[in-house]
Amino acid sequence: MSYHNSKKVDVSFDEAILQVTEELKKEGFGILTEIDVKETLKKKLDIDFRKYKILGACNPPLAYKALSEEENIGVMLPCNVIVQETADGSVRVSAINPMESMKAVGNPNLEEIAKTVSDKLANVINNLK
Repeated sequence: MSYHNSKKVDVSFDEAILQVTEELKKEGFGILTEIDVKETLKKKLDIDFRKYKILGACNPPLAYKALSEEENIGVMLPCNVIVQETADGSVRVSAINPMESMKAVGNPNLEEIAKTVSDKLANVINNLK
């Protein structure tokens, strides 16, 4: 398994952000954070970078379950989803695969939660156009 699930989409960068947000909502996620990497690198380092946003997605009931099982799991939350413009000008959306990241924690009680989150994020990626 890979640490992420990805898909090239046939829409503009801005439309991809809208689609991802809508698909996340359908799976019970909200966006807690949005980091505009392009803007940040320009502002902080005066570097021109491609369009690249990191969306911090959270499904509150599942986050609560995870936090109830592992008090420090918050260091791995929220679930990151990225939308980026690639070198050829296409747009790619990627989401973390919690099944892989949870292996590092070593708490078997998180396995079912991670599987549920992983399935939901895979649905988001699969439903993009």
